[in-house]
Amino acid sequence: MPLSPIPDGPVDLLVHDADVLLTCAPGADDLGRIRGGSVAFHEGEVAWTGRAAHAPEAREVIDAAGLIAMPGLVDPHTHTVWAGSRADEFARRLAGVSYTEILEAGGGILSTVRHTRAADRETLADTARDRLSGLLRRGVTTVEVKSGYGLEVATELRILEAAWDCTDMVRIVPTFLGAHAIPPEFRNRRDAYVRQVIEEQLPRVAEAELAVACDVYCDRGAFTLDEAVAILEAAKAHGLGLRVHAEQVAYTGIAEAAARLGATSADHLERIDSAGIAAMAAHDTVAVLLPGAQLYLKDSAPPVAALREAGVRLALGTDLNPGSSPVHDPWAVATLACILQGFTTDEAVLGFTRHAGAAIGRDDLGWLGPGSAADLALFAPPPGEPATVASLVQQMGGARTVAVVRDGIRVI
Repeated sequence: MPLSPIPDGPVDLLVHDADVLLTCAPGADDLGRIRGGSVAFHEGEVAWTGRAAHAPEAREVIDAAGLIAMPGLVDPHTHTVWAGSRADEFARRLAGVSYTEILEAGGGILSTVRHTRAADRETLADTARDRLSGLLRRGVTTVEVKSGYGLEVATELRILEAAWDCTDMVRIVPTFLGAHAIPPEFRNRRDAYVRQVIEEQLPRVAEAELAVACDVYCDRGAFTLDEAVAILEAAKAHGLGLRVHAEQVAYTGIAEAAARLGATSADHLERIDSAGIAAMAAHDTVAVLLPGAQLYLKDSAPPVAALREAGVRLALGTDLNPGSSPVHDPWAVATLACILQGFTTDEAVLGFTRHAGAAIGRDDLGWLGPGSAADLALFAPPPGEPATVASLVQQMGGARTVAVVRDGIRVI
């Protein structure tokens, strides 16, 4: 990959002489590994990447000797803004009650909806910032944040506004998920709620420019295929990108339909079929896999080998939420992806870097080089371990974040 010229005079910041630099750049082999690599940042951009011996002078230098440098991580699927707790439901699931049974009885998502509707914007933003702070300390610089715990106009807008309030901490990519569940007041009037999403919620969100994409939870106990397609088509008409919760609890056909509509991602995919995989491959829809939810719900794995063979890009997300995946650590998810879903360690890194950026429609995220976002995370391997990708992924919780750069500025 051609590099932009080194600026005259010193650059603003140099991350210098990492044992291993992973650029994860498009077209690069082997994760773009550079032994003894450095990255220069200037005026909020990546000015240069290469071997330390050729690095430019810099006003600020971060010594990366013995460490692993890579792009700032991207979490492409979270529900970070919520109020209330669902810890009690954890015990019920351990006793054998299914997630869908809890949802259909008015718990699960609907429990969180009741608490979130009662919370003000400041409270929602404050708790979200605490969660996002934890992600940042683990090397995450970009977080996709969904609404979906309001299920009516005012709260859906308030959730998205609270997400925007957190942009000083991490880069927020907001997604509208009004079609997360049917609220209790519309339980016997499904058509009326779908119309509200299409005719009231979507226009207000689009007019206020509070979201860049729309998601729909299409599954047993949630929205049907026809309902989901109608909502996605309306969102597309408003200029929003498309994402879907797809084929998690039951096969619906939404992965195939969403891919044909131009969705950037289809997420979960435990029960996707061959037609859905083929459509995702044909339309370059990224698979966002969520092993945290698989673990907590004691579910089966998605068909990773078939997705890989078809050429579908594989991303990973924490699915951070209060019930089905209360997971705050992307590295734990990377480990679970390898153990439970058959990822390689290199695929796990791409899953939280370049492929995650593509999943949320941001091809500038998750890699390092001219034209990329100026985000970097620097990690120390677990004690006694070499500075390798395998050591980062193999030892759950063993690695330590040493520094985080966002938009060319050190934030940790």
